Amino acid sequence: MAEEHANAWAAEAIRRMGAGGPRVTPTPLRRLALPAIRDIGIYLKDESAHPTGSMKYRLVRAMFREAIAAGAITAGTPVVAATSGAVAVAGAHFASLLGLDFTAVVPARTSGEVLARIEGEGGRWQVGEQPPAAVQEEARALAERLGGHSLDHFADAGRAMAVSDEPTIADEVFAQLSEEPHPIPEWIVTGAGTGATSAAVGRHLRRHGHPTRLAVVDPENSAYFPAWASGCDDYTTGMPSRIPGIGRPRTEPGFLPAVIDLMIPVPDAASVAALRWLRTAAGIEAGPATGTNFWGTCHLVARMREAGVRGSVVTLIGDSADPYLTTHLSPSWVRARGLDPTPYEADIERFVRTGEWPAVDRSA
Repeated sequence: MAEEHANAWAAEAIRRMGAGGPRVTPTPLRRLALPAIRDIGIYLKDESAHPTGSMKYRLVRAMFREAIAAGAITAGTPVVAATSGAVAVAGAHFASLLGLDFTAVVPARTSGEVLARIEGEGGRWQVGEQPPAAVQEEARALAERLGGHSLDHFADAGRAMAVSDEPTIADEVFAQLSEEPHPIPEWIVTGAGTGATSAAVGRHLRRHGHPTRLAVVDPENSAYFPAWASGCDDYTTGMPSRIPGIGRPRTEPGFLPAVIDLMIPVPDAASVAALRWLRTAAGIEAGPATGTNFWGTCHLVARMREAGVRGSVVTLIGDSADPYLTTHLSPSWVRARGLDPTPYEADIERFVRTGEWPAVDRSA
């Protein structure tokens, strides 16, 4: 009887999360019109349209579904995650949906805005007593004491996405581009946090035999670009990324260099400059990682123009601007961290106006 009850709960939980019923509503694909770029379509896949406002919604949903199917999460299981960002918000959302307790173990410097969003989704948080690098272990220990499940997005997201039967970002992109002038994009551009999204896109391209290439942008301090360039699978920098959601001080298990065609290192000041331009000139309210994506997209579009290639390029809006009004969108916050977006803003303005990229590429 207990097993039947557990199976019934799991089936109901999966149903509540959408599987077996309506699929997750595809997020919008928005075309960005630039006056000087007429033969190349630039599209932004708006993942901020998810219920929790972030592309991490897909990853966390996949992890919950896999854990429920494996029996790791059952009725009444407390869920714990070590995270201070969008994963915590999405985790609280899905736990609340299923009637489960959720606790995020967060670093001491986590912003009040993020903590409020976790609470707003029905979750709890506690400040980790260990240094940031040890917070994952602290979360696992807490889950064990509670008799709960530790949701480790760095270790689990890639696997959960790989076994999911839900449409991926790439599935939606190709369906949405089918009626556009260039339905098979030349490039898809994304960043890497857990590595799960870039891995899912790369697998899709190879599974379906698309000629589309995958470019991954990487901020300062991140281990991913040097790991990809050197072939060192366990590369570390020991320094945290200043661009939330992407970049890691070490390579994570979900990162798959073999499915990536090109990596583009992007200065943090360039990410801020691109973020500002998207907001003020294009009316796109997005987070810093979207700025990183857009800088890499401009780089690739310029290369296509120089080679006389027509086509389309797709990148992602990872989350909205709201969490960053007092950080990356605040001039005083940017100055306090020694970042000067000014030269990069001039590069973007020139590119938008003339289609020309700097003779010395600042991405290098």
